[in-house]
Amino acid sequence: MRRVALLTAPWREPVWALAPFRDEPYACALVTGGQGRWSYLLRAPDATFSLAAADAADPFTRLAELIGSKAAGDPEGPPFQGGVVGLAAYELGDRVESLGLGRTDWPDLICARYPALLAFDHHARRVVAVGRGETDAEAAERARAALAWLDAPTPNRPERAGPLCADLVASDGEAYQTAVAQVVDRIVDGEIFQANIARAWTGRLSAGADPFDLFVRLRAQSPAPFSAYLRLPGRALVSNSPERFLKLDPSGAIETKPIKGTRPRGRDAAEDRALAAELLASDKDRAENLMIVDLMRNDLARVSPPGSVKAPELFKVESFANVHHLVSTVTGQLADGRTVADLLRASFPPGSITGAPKVQAMKVIAGLEPPRGPYCGSLFWAGFDGAFDSSVLIRTVGLVQDAEGWRLEARAGAGIVADSDPRGERLETEAKIAALKKALTE
Repeated sequence: MRRVALLTAPWREPVWALAPFRDEPYACALVTGGQGRWSYLLRAPDATFSLAAADAADPFTRLAELIGSKAAGDPEGPPFQGGVVGLAAYELGDRVESLGLGRTDWPDLICARYPALLAFDHHARRVVAVGRGETDAEAAERARAALAWLDAPTPNRPERAGPLCADLVASDGEAYQTAVAQVVDRIVDGEIFQANIARAWTGRLSAGADPFDLFVRLRAQSPAPFSAYLRLPGRALVSNSPERFLKLDPSGAIETKPIKGTRPRGRDAAEDRALAAELLASDKDRAENLMIVDLMRNDLARVSPPGSVKAPELFKVESFANVHHLVSTVTGQLADGRTVADLLRASFPPGSITGAPKVQAMKVIAGLEPPRGPYCGSLFWAGFDGAFDSSVLIRTVGLVQDAEGWRLEARAGAGIVADSDPRGERLETEAKIAALKKALTE
């Protein structure tokens, strides 16, 4: 995919540009929220792979092979100019550190390679069709074909009204509080410093509803920086994540932005400001955040030259539809000879949803939770030009199709430290799930 072609078209909303392809396997939308600039629509991959737990192939080698050798992009184009989209389940971490983790019915890693895409420029209000090929003519033909996606007829399926899920069932709150108390005891005993413990909400989509209906509703109610829709054979992923995992530009500059520390939004402006100020001033939340910053610095140092890993911004409050979060930034530089696959291997799973030390925290999590599947994994894109971006799959719904329709699961967790209050941590999970719950049940 050495050559690249760009064509432009007038603005369209990316969510509705996806609508004609909502049921198509490997149709994907990566849609930004807030002040983000670029969203992407991808379909018709030219190669895919799926690695189940029993598959002995090395997933990071398979990813590197699918991306292929580095090919320059167009400096006038969007950050993503064709490449691979991948869904890494949390249990992919068992391929990094062999912990004997159990599995859900989701593969450890699913990847698809796209030689064409549509990029939606929210700032300039334009659409850019990107085509990749071995020749200029092949690249141009693929860009033209992608541009034609905008003319596909929209299916006659009106936007869904009413609840999408009649009965969303939460796992036992008392059992969750007991698990938190056990983790606090293990922290006090010196086994770990922190662990992220989650609980689940399960249900089924109502008759006639589908995953795209949920994606549309979440985008309307609480758009997040890393919203995503990925349709797979017999499965779908709908994510409304606020959190970046890893970002890499073609020059090798790395950035990660771990989230640790949460408060709900206030009922009025004064209460909202007070809650944000409380979060910023919280010694507990700052300590929790700093532990993950140190963990991520250690992960990035594995693939960065000595001295290149920095933490330029600590403890910034970022506000979303339902919560305030405490966010820090860690940067590094990918060492010569290292690849995107090496970076992912060194850092997976995300430190913000495991704990510290990471490996022991993962063992603790495995003893207290069923396997996570997509939750707390990552959805990423890896460009042919070496660029990479990824989210942490929180605020995410995994859906599996069966004879009765679509069953779903969502989870929410909290970072547990020595002075965590079990009831307070349970309430934090309920604040984090609120936007998904509203979109599904109201």
